[in-house]
Amino acid sequence: MRWIKPNLRSSIYGLLGASSQPSESMLENGTEDIRQAMLDMLGTTGAQQFPQVTRRVRYANDVQALWYLRGDLMAALSAMQGEVQAREQILRLTAMFKGLLPAGLTSRPSPLIG
Repeated sequence: MRWIKPNLRSSIYGLLGASSQPSESMLENGTEDIRQAMLDMLGTTGAQQFPQVTRRVRYANDVQALWYLRGDLMAALSAMQGEVQAREQILRLTAMFKGLLPAGLTSRPSPLIG
C-alpha cells in the first residue's frame, strides 16, 4: 500500500486541506469575484500580517469554504482597521453570496432575540 501520493499537485492540495481540486464552475458562479474581494479587503498589509488567512482564502475550493472564512477575515480586518469598519466590509461581502449558497447557510435577516 502506498502512503504518499505520487502526484505533486494532489499532495499540495492535500497539505492545504483541500479535498479536491478547484472546479471550472468556480469561475462561472461568482466565486472568483468573492475571493478577489476578500483578498482586496486584506490588501498588502493584511497579507503580510495574516498570511494564513490570505492563503486559506486563495486556496478555498468553493463558495461554501469562502463563506466560512468570513469569520477569519473579520478578525483580521478588526485587528487592522477596527471592528466598526470591518463589520461594514463584511456586510458588503455577505451581500455578494446572495443566491450562491444553500438556504441553510445564508445569514439571518435579524439576530435572535431571547
